[in-house]
Amino acid sequence: MLFHERERGWIVLRYVMPVVIGLVYVGLNSLVPEPHRRRLNALVVTGAGAAYISGGSFGLWELAFCALLLVVGYAGLTSYTFIGVGWLLHTVWDVLHHRRGTPIIPSLHDSSFGCALCDPVIALWCLTGGLSVRDLYDRVARRPAGARPPVTAQP
Repeated sequence: MLFHERERGWIVLRYVMPVVIGLVYVGLNSLVPEPHRRRLNALVVTGAGAAYISGGSFGLWELAFCALLLVVGYAGLTSYTFIGVGWLLHTVWDVLHHRRGTPIIPSLHDSSFGCALCDPVIALWCLTGGLSVRDLYDRVARRPAGARPPVTAQP
């Protein structure tokens, strides 16, 4: 047996759940119609810039990062690309805090690590245009948006 049962649970919590959380975020955001979806995500990424301010681990750099994501979030009001870049910047910030030992949730040591796995999932979705799950499926299935799958004749 490669892993003990307890170690498997830890691996799922540490590596799999952050990705699942990112996918759930994308799925729930798919329910919000455009252009509200883009605006909502611009606000969320801007707020993510302030997530570490109370810890003050990097001093005034925390405020500078918050200001940077404010600018990126403002640009994201009209562009998913900027929102995706904002999530990638937040990923870097998560990694720096994880390495420094100052997690986003102080009582959960690996919370910044998990956030660093979740954020790129959201960023990838934003960088592909922030499409709804249905539109993503249609694009992957190579169907024009709004077209329905062929209906088979019933005997």
